Amino acid sequence: MMILFDQNISFRILKKLSPYFTNCKHASQYGLMDCDDLTIRQYAKKMNFIMVTFDSDFFDYSILYGHPPKIILA
Repeated sequence: MMILFDQNISFRILKKLSPYFTNCKHASQYGLMDCDDLTIRQYAKKMNFIMVTFDSDFFDYSILYGHPPKIILA
C-alpha cells in the first residue's frame, strides 16, 4: 500500500509511520508543495497512491471524477 500525504499534513508524520508503512511519502518529496489540488490528485492517481489529507476538496474531486485515487480525509 503506497500512501501519499498531502502538503497540508506535516512531513514529520513519515518518521512515526515508517516502522508500520514502508511506502509512506509526502507531497514535498515529489516537488508537489506548491501545486494545486488537482495536480496532486492526478499524480496520486498516476502513481497508485492512497491520498491522506485534511483538505475536503479531494473528497469533492473524488465525487466528480471517481476513483482512483482513494482518499482518506483526516
